Amino acid sequence: MKTKTELSTLQCVKALPKSRPYKISDRGGLHLLVLPNGTKLWRWKYRFEGKEKQMALGRFPDVSLAQARLQHAAARADLANNVDPMAERKKERDAALAVAPAAPKKEELTFEELAMQWFSWWKADKHPRYVAMVESRLKADVLDKIGHLKPEDVKRTDVVRLTMETGARARDIARRNLQFVRQIYIHGMNIGLLDENAANPAADIEPRQILAKTKPTHFASLPVDQLPELFQKMQDYSGHIYTRLAMELIGLTVLRTSELIGGLWTEIDWKAKRWNVGAERMKMNTRHIVPLSDQAVEVLKHLHRVSGSSGRLFPDYNGGPGTMSNNTILAAFDRMGYRGRMTGHGWRAIFSTHLREQGFERHLVETQLAHLSGNEVERAYNYALYLEPRAKMMQHWADFLDQCRAGKASGTRAA
Repeated sequence: MKTKTELSTLQCVKALPKSRPYKISDRGGLHLLVLPNGTKLWRWKYRFEGKEKQMALGRFPDVSLAQARLQHAAARADLANNVDPMAERKKERDAALAVAPAAPKKEELTFEELAMQWFSWWKADKHPRYVAMVESRLKADVLDKIGHLKPEDVKRTDVVRLTMETGARARDIARRNLQFVRQIYIHGMNIGLLDENAANPAADIEPRQILAKTKPTHFASLPVDQLPELFQKMQDYSGHIYTRLAMELIGLTVLRTSELIGGLWTEIDWKAKRWNVGAERMKMNTRHIVPLSDQAVEVLKHLHRVSGSSGRLFPDYNGGPGTMSNNTILAAFDRMGYRGRMTGHGWRAIFSTHLREQGFERHLVETQLAHLSGNEVERAYNYALYLEPRAKMMQHWADFLDQCRAGKASGTRAA
């Protein structure tokens, strides 16, 4: 729930300039500075080693309230670890510039050259397969068509047209390409290749407003009152031990099926009770943390006794280098009589519905499901947010599943 001291987007929009600069506060020192010329700037005031500092987080509305809060949360995390957030950001930018190709002069700069400057910085911590895929798509869908233009000559209509053309073939790729174009301009301003007030033609384009509508896919899932019977059938299941433990673990972690069965033992942090899933294995190509309940840890310990030597949580049954089949869990549910009624993905729908009904806030549930909105920068900040309340939520969820296992299908409300 929004407190009285928190801003809303409407307040940011309606903040009118005055004869002198003034600020409107959000939380934790984050505020919006409104200048006499109407410019609105995000700023965060903090203290480090006894000195008061002020960190710039971008300009509204180019940086939304939600985006500013994400950057603010990440910076506060640095501060909590006794790291100066501004010094850390400068270090990251200096490192990016050190590995970037020599920058052309502003007057000679093309959009493709600007994009390659961004790409050299962006790819540093990405998986090579993902880097190659992004480079190929960006070249075919964007650079081959507008790469020859100067950055200031790329118009909003150009970006909309390319997004719609790609969206007719692949909506997800169109959305990501749009995010990349937006990031390219932001990076250009950050490193001085573009003027600080340069127009970003992708800044306020919403994919949902320009891409054709599609019918959503719904995965089969059971109502809560049928979970006790499901657990009884899972307990009686006589298939392979990997399958039985996978059915248990997917319910406790609510990972997507491919993310679960592709798990590596190096991703499990036993001490912190977290499963740190690598970006290259996630649907949104962003790292994801699963806080592990006591029950999930016990299942993982059991699984480690049978598959720990392989490096993978769920290795191929036949000893091959890969994992067990992606359809294994679905096939098990089918054999138990749940064809068309329950899937591995169905746990995610049950999780979302039940926890929202129990009073857990939407942002906690959506973050845990890795339903991450926004651009790549926002998602990078988002992956580690709300860890303490998410850990409590995952333990609450596991305790509720234990109640179902004992023949009860009710749960207590969130505190």
